[in-house]
Amino acid sequence: MLEKLNSCGDEFITSYLHPLFGANNDSEMFSQMVWISFFYTLSVAVSMALFPAPYGRYSSSKYGFLLPAKIAWITQESPSFIVPVILLLTTSSAFWNSTVNKMLLIGFIIHYVNRSIIFPLCARGNEDTPFIPYISAMAFSIFNGFMQGHYLLNYYLYDEQWLTSPQFIIGFTMFCVGMAINIHSDQQLIHLRKPGETGYKMPVGGLFEYVTAPNFFAEIIEWIGFAIASCSPPAAVFAFFSTVFLCYRAWHHHHFYLKKFDNYPRSRKIIIPFVF
Repeated sequence: MLEKLNSCGDEFITSYLHPLFGANNDSEMFSQMVWISFFYTLSVAVSMALFPAPYGRYSSSKYGFLLPAKIAWITQESPSFIVPVILLLTTSSAFWNSTVNKMLLIGFIIHYVNRSIIFPLCARGNEDTPFIPYISAMAFSIFNGFMQGHYLLNYYLYDEQWLTSPQFIIGFTMFCVGMAINIHSDQQLIHLRKPGETGYKMPVGGLFEYVTAPNFFAEIIEWIGFAIASCSPPAAVFAFFSTVFLCYRAWHHHHFYLKKFDNYPRSRKIIIPFVF
């Protein structure tokens, strides 16, 4: 029974996903997925140069009927960790025994458990989410969750020497430090509002004294670190996407605060302390 469960995922990938991407094997499929991610990132860059992603404070019913914020966030983001867990249970997961593969995948899953479950349950007074950005985010989570998970579980094996390599030590340290700053900054934002309060307040304290969006800055550090630690094309293109999306998101937030608060510090940078 367990062997049958562990093979059904492999069969699904071979029988359905390889043809879907016009691929004969995993190598060709990953190549297609990386290129799709790259061009998708370019399209996101163009659209966000024109208008902010329409969720959160920029939410609008013209992008579809509105869904409750917490439910939308949890269901759109959670495939990022659910899909790798499904792959772990339903594929051969040939490389799960590698310490490096395991550390990278567990790190990825921990980030998204926090991002998709803990963060929205702690958040206060979020705006409802339109259907179009909701379904787009869910599709991306499924796509990227599969790409990262399958690569680490079934495609590329890191040997034990990689664990002590400079790129892994530097990259994984960046990932962990970025995650810690990201979680801390999110908690600062959450606690700006008292329970039951709505509306927006000016963030202060910590890295908010230097940049508008330290939570985004930290997440960029996370995924660049993840890409350095793994040196994989899927991680690199995801770091590229995260950098583009979060820089634009921070830019829109910065201008939002400048318009909303007359006393918003003009010396405060957008996302990179002392630089941008």
